[in-house]
Amino acid sequence: MPSAKDGQSPAVKTANKRGVARLAAVQALYQMDVAGTGVLEVVAEYEAHRLGKEVDGTQYLDADPQWFRAIVSGVVADQTSLDPMIRQALMEDWPLSRLDSTLRAILRAGIWELKDRVDVPTAVIVSEYVDIAKAFYTDEEPKLVNAVLDRLAFEIRGESKGVKGPRR
Repeated sequence: MPSAKDGQSPAVKTANKRGVARLAAVQALYQMDVAGTGVLEVVAEYEAHRLGKEVDGTQYLDADPQWFRAIVSGVVADQTSLDPMIRQALMEDWPLSRLDSTLRAILRAGIWELKDRVDVPTAVIVSEYVDIAKAFYTDEEPKLVNAVLDRLAFEIRGESKGVKGPRR
C-alpha cells in the first residue's frame, strides 16, 4: 500500500468513504441544530469546502457524497419520527432535551440508517456510530449510543448486534 510520503495516497475503500460520510453527516446535523443552517446550505458547504478538502491545515478524508447527502436529508425529512423513537429508547429519567446536539445528531443519523438502509448490516451501523461517539466523548455517551441503537435495531429490524430475533 503506498504511503502519503511517496506522493500517492492509498485507495480509500467504499466502506471507509461511507464512514467518513457518516462522521461528516453528524457534524453537518450538529451545525444545522446549533446554527439553524438549512439542509441545502449545509450540504453545499460540506461538498464544496470540507469533504476531501483541506480546512485550516487539516486534510479531510474523501467521503461518499451520496451517502452524506442521504443521511443529512433523510434525518431532516424524518426527524419528527426519529425523535420520538429516541425518547422511547431512553430511560425515563433521561429526556431527549438532556442530550447535547452532538449526541442527538449521532442518534438521529444512526436510527435513520437502521430504518432506511436495510442493505447495511445492523452491526455495521451500530459499530460505526459508536465509533463516532468515541471520537467526541470519553465517558458514558458511547455506551448510551450503543444501548439506544441496539434497542432500536431490535424494534426496527427484529435484530440486535447482528443477532436476529423474532420478526414482528
